Amino acid sequence: APTEAVVALAEVAVISVVVAVVATIAITPAVATTLSALLAEQQASSPAAAASAPPPQAMARGPARNPRAIHGRRPAQSSSPWTLVLAMLLMLSVVLLMLLALGIFSLPVSSDSSSKGGHAVERRLEDDAPAAQKGAPPSDGFGQKRGEPWTEVLSWEPRAFLYHNFLSKEECEHLIKLATPRMEKSTVVDSETGKSKDSRVRTSSGMFLKRGQDKIIRAIEKRIADFTFIPVEHGEGLQVLHYEVGQKYEPHFDYFLDEFNTKNGGQRIATVLMYLSDVEEGGETIFPSAKVNSSSLSYYNELSECGKNGLAVKPKMGDALLFWSMKPDSSLEPLSLHGEMLCYGDTKN
Repeated sequence: APTEAVVALAEVAVISVVVAVVATIAITPAVATTLSALLAEQQASSPAAAASAPPPQAMARGPARNPRAIHGRRPAQSSSPWTLVLAMLLMLSVVLLMLLALGIFSLPVSSDSSSKGGHAVERRLEDDAPAAQKGAPPSDGFGQKRGEPWTEVLSWEPRAFLYHNFLSKEECEHLIKLATPRMEKSTVVDSETGKSKDSRVRTSSGMFLKRGQDKIIRAIEKRIADFTFIPVEHGEGLQVLHYEVGQKYEPHFDYFLDEFNTKNGGQRIATVLMYLSDVEEGGETIFPSAKVNSSSLSYYNELSECGKNGLAVKPKMGDALLFWSMKPDSSLEPLSLHGEMLCYGDTKN
């Protein structure tokens, strides 16, 4: 934590100050001696000192002396190695103190509010609960607690991820309640005209909700944006689909192959499927071309026999499936081909 780092640096700074003071006290006499010797040597080498020195021939009489004495100079007193070592320690201590000062002033000091926000990414992906509730299950649009969320990587080709406990039971029931009175037979998009038309490949019923229709839908749309990192403004309104026993949606692409839709609203890059009910048997979302096998998934034993071929996602109330219809390089992802299996034991929303 930043506070602990500041305390540690402060302790090192105190130790450095003590070392610097001791080093200064220790080398002061040696420095004074060295300066005195240098001053004496300078005075001896001055013209006045040279004039007062005895003649060279007088110096030549008597026993032989040190040749350097002929010039009237005294040998300079050499400094102790410990003096140099202590001087270097003093310089290093000063430099260290400067670096520590810069480090202390550049570190942010933590506070109670910042320490509680240490998991900003997790909160962003889970919910908007207060930081004081860190560790508590996230809430839904009703303010009720949802189950503990966790994300499961299903496939990288295509990119597909399952967000468990994305919706609460109350949110699922709210969406079903809004959609049930307005259900109509599902249609498909005509690749030539861009208009909707009936087709035998899709036998479900469905309807569209307005974007931001109520508080609950706005909360769900915000959660989808946080999960996908795609702004709410770039998404379509929620579409609620209902599958009776025996109904299906054959494998298809969610991206557009016609110019009509791409000119009006751009290309679809990703889809989030939120399961609003449990299904006793069948009803899986399948990716027949995915380069992965469902045997590695946590729910493999719960799949129907048909769902065990390729990648299949078991519908479970509250879970959300995110898959990408485009690759990271913005090209279309043909492996995103997907469909809805037949329901055998219950209806599916």
